[in-house]
Formats: sequence, structure tokens, C-alpha cells
Amino acid sequence: MRSTHGLLEIGFMRTVFDSLGAGVFVTDTSGSLTASNPRAQELLARPQEEMLGRDMHDLLHRGRDGGTVPRDECGLMAVLDTGRPAEGSEELFLRGDGSLVPVIWAATPLRHEGRVEGAVVVFHDFSLHRDAAEQTAAYLAALEGLTARLTMVAEVSTVLISALDTPEMLDRLAALLVPDMGDWSAIDVHTAGHPGGMRRVTVRTAGDEATAALTGPLPPVPESTRSAVVHALRNAEPVVMDADALAERPDSPLAAAHRALFDRLGGTCAVVVPLHTRRQVFGVLTVARVDPDSSYTEAEVFVLTDIARRAGLVMEAAVLFEQQRHVAETMQRQLLTPLPQVDDLTLAARYRPAETAAEIGGDWYDSFLLGDGALTMVIGDVVGHDLKAAAHMAEVRNMLRALAWDRTEPPSLIIRRLDEAMTHTSDAPMATCVFARIEGEAGGPRRLHWVNAGHPPPLLVTAEGDARFLEGGHGPLLGLSSALHMGLGWPDAHADLPPRSTLLLYTDGLVESRTRDIDEGLAALRAHAADLAGHDIEDFLDELLARIDPSGDDVALLVLRIPPESAEGEAPPQHAHSPAADDRGAPGSRIEDSPVRDTSEQA
Repeated sequence: MRSTHGLLEIGFMRTVFDSLGAGVFVTDTSGSLTASNPRAQELLARPQEEMLGRDMHDLLHRGRDGGTVPRDECGLMAVLDTGRPAEGSEELFLRGDGSLVPVIWAATPLRHEGRVEGAVVVFHDFSLHRDAAEQTAAYLAALEGLTARLTMVAEVSTVLISALDTPEMLDRLAALLVPDMGDWSAIDVHTAGHPGGMRRVTVRTAGDEATAALTGPLPPVPESTRSAVVHALRNAEPVVMDADALAERPDSPLAAAHRALFDRLGGTCAVVVPLHTRRQVFGVLTVARVDPDSSYTEAEVFVLTDIARRAGLVMEAAVLFEQQRHVAETMQRQLLTPLPQVDDLTLAARYRPAETAAEIGGDWYDSFLLGDGALTMVIGDVVGHDLKAAAHMAEVRNMLRALAWDRTEPPSLIIRRLDEAMTHTSDAPMATCVFARIEGEAGGPRRLHWVNAGHPPPLLVTAEGDARFLEGGHGPLLGLSSALHMGLGWPDAHADLPPRSTLLLYTDGLVESRTRDIDEGLAALRAHAADLAGHDIEDFLDELLARIDPSGDDVALLVLRIPPESAEGEAPPQHAHSPAADDRGAPGSRIEDSPVRDTSEQA
């Protein structure tokens, strides 16, 4: 019975040995193969007869180069020496056809009565797992590369939208590309107003190398050349330069200037991409590497091309904004008329344009003589900050002039008619305005008669430096048809204008900004104006703007200085004239066409 049972166990174990889905072989204490199962023979492409009695290590174990592995470095043999189990996944077995198969294995010693009498090795073909792992690693590497590119593109986008001007944007862009995309970068652009002219605006390197000498004017674009710069400019497509292209002799002064970059900074490969939009090419970006074994992949060329395209869009937007700014500013300056010079009254004005084209708006001032000889002062602001707002400003200004010039009625009635005209005959939006009459005989006393349609209050400063805001006369904004539909109006207000006092009208850009609320701005204005009461009005305005230094919105100011009282018996001053009179500017005349002064860089 026991003999039969033992035979059955041996038969069962043999079946298990032969049927395992993993390769199995057995060695003796010297490492010679004593048995192998069919799966091992299949994986190794070797029949059992070929393997039995052969040294397992010498027959099968190989390095990645196909050469033999030193026996003392063999983990499988170590099982026989140490008597402890081991496993691994870095080994390669030599197949019968000469190919190598990566294996994952586990080995355990065979013991009999406490002695190691051999080892059993179980192994699988690890190539599929290894291929999957290598593919996963490749995907991860590609993902990391893509993440790095996306991060750089995000940083580039931040630079493109946050830089204050085009030269700053280009310099920061060139710096961002080093060293990730190259060892150095340079940007050449067309020179505005000079067809064919070029200028290198920035050169950035990975180190601290001085590059200022490499920037500045460049030779003009030649008619015929093989230059990579000219090809990128004319065809609006990237050019990849390898060692052969860089070895070519320059065929134009511009190509030689481009080669000077490589002579000074080195380079074995480069990419030249155009800074362009669909309508215009603004310049080129060059990025280069100096490692002899380096090159640019298609993905890197694509990224650089996309970055240059984005930069071109920003450059085009800057040009369009500047054009819009110029048009709006020109329109506004043309509408800010010369001031009438009344013999005993002194007027002055300033207009400071907005810092950006998007802020050019509807601020205006005006002053003209009415039919009854009274002098008007007007300050206003049409809602909006664009070219359309400037056009609406002109419309409202001209309507007010037409409604007021031959009228002797109070300012409240004139403003009421202006509100109705804006509502029924114009598409101008809401506007704020102060409309004032300066009443009184020449030589004084003078009196201010005004209304305020939602505008910051006028500021009156005495010769002694007492400053106060004239809060009266307040009513709703213009353009709401308030008088017709809501029963609201603009109450007339009056105030005496002491001798040598100063009356200041201004727009909200002087007292309000993104970093300062209007109450704080009004307090600062009153304090500075009081301190400047003794200055003549030209210096008064210049110093006031210098101290407050308004930013963001455009600013208009109109100021009136009341003369000292005439001494008793003194001859009365001459009658005031409008600058529209035919004799303006005549020799000896005290009537002047005072040009509008401003604090902008452009006159």
C-alpha cells in the first residue's frame, strides 16, 4: 500500500513539474543542470538533452552585451553558496537561437537531512513586462517633457501679457528660453519708420557673459540672400540650422551680423523663427545650442514657433493700441481749444493723456465768451475709455457751446437743455460736467455762478492758502433725461471769487485711481493746492501735477486766477475778447491764443 501511494505521489509531482506555466530547472551542488521542465525548454529554445549535465551559469547567464557574467556576480549561484533563497529580474538567459531573453526568477536551495544538495530555479520570460515598463518610463519621460514645455509656455504667456512695453517683453522672453531651449537666444526686429532696417534688441545667454556689444542697429535686409534670418522674415516659417548650414560663408552684411552671434557665443545648431501674425512679420528669434552632440527635435521647433507667433500677436496688439492712442489723443487735443485771454482774468489748462490706449477717454475742458460778455468755464467727462468716448466727448462739447453762447439765462437751464439734447438727438452715453459763468465787471468784484452734473466739485483757493470745495449746485449726471422723467434738476449755485484767488476745475483722474480712493485724493488735492496758492497759475498747475502724479486715467485741469482789486480811480481794463476774433494775435493786442499745455511726452 505504501509503495503504491509513494508511486502515486511521485507521479503527481512529475505531472505538476511538467505542467507548470513557468520554466523550472534543477541543479546539483556544482551548478550542473539535472532536470528541466517543458516550459523551461520552450522559453530557452533548448532541448533537455542539450542542457542536462551542463553548468547552468556558463550555459545560460549572460550580460546585456551578450558576454559572460563573472561567476561570483551570479545571484543564482549564490543560492548554492549561501543556502538562502534569492530572486531577481535583471538577468538575461541565452537561448538556443543565440538571442537573449530577460527573466524574472526565484531560486531556493534543495536540502536533504540539513545539507544543501542543489537548487530549484523557477523563471518567467520578463520581456513583455520589461517592454511595458520601458514603455511606461518613456511615456513618463515624454509627459515630464510636455509638462516642462507647458510650464515654459505658461511663463512665456505671463511675460507676454504683463510686460509694460515691447522691448521689455522681448528681453524677458529671450531670457526665459535659456537654458531650457538653448544656450543663448537673440531677437532682431524691423526698425519702425525705416523700410528694410533691422535692430537687435536683446541677446541672452545661460551665463553672465556681456552681450551689450552684440545689440544695436543691423544692416538692412538684402534683396537676395540665403540667410536664415531673411528666409524666416520673408517666408514666415522656421529655419533649422545644423553644423553644415552654420559653416556656410555669409553672403550679405545681415548674414554676417547673424554669424557674429555664433562666432562670439558658439553654436552647433540653431532655430530661427519669425515673430509674426497673419498680416505682418515683426522680426526673428534665434535660439542656439553649443554642444556638438545636440540638435533640435520637431517638437522643440514647434514650441519655439508657437512662442514666436504669440510674441508676434502681442507686438501687433501693441502697434494697434498705439495707433488707437495716437488717433484718440490727436482728436482730443484738437478739441481742447485755445483759451480766451481776458484782460484782467488769467486762464490756464493742462491735459495729461492716459498711460495706455485703452484709457484714452472723454475728458475735456472748455472756456469761451458768451454773448453778454461773461466768461464760461467748463470741465467734463463722457463715460468710456476709447476712441468712441473721445468722439462722444466732442459731440457733447459742441452741443453745450451751441446751446450756451448766445444765452443770458442761468447755467441750470442750459444744462437742462443739454441733457434733453443728449437724450433725444445723440447716442452719447452719460457724462459729468461743471458749467460755470464768471460774472462781474472788469476790475471786480467777481462772482461764480455754476451747476454741477455729477462731477467732482470745483476747488477755490484764496491768496492766503485757504482751500475749500464748492459743494453746491449738484445734480444728476447728463444723458439720463432726469429733468423730464424723474423731476430732478440742477440747482444754480453762487460763490464770491476773492481777489487773487484761484479756481480749479479738474476731472476725476486727478483724484481717483486704482490705488487711491476719491476721498483720499480730494484731501491730497486740497492740501497741495493750498500750499501752492502763491505760485503763478502756470507753475501752480505744473507743480500740482508733479506732486499728485496721477496714473491710469487721463486728466484735464482748468484754472482761473482772479486779479487784485483795481485801485479807486484806476482806468478800467480793456474789454475781453474771444480767441475766435479776427484780430487775435495782432501786434500790441493783449488777446492771446494760448496753446494748451500738457505734461505728456508728445506735444
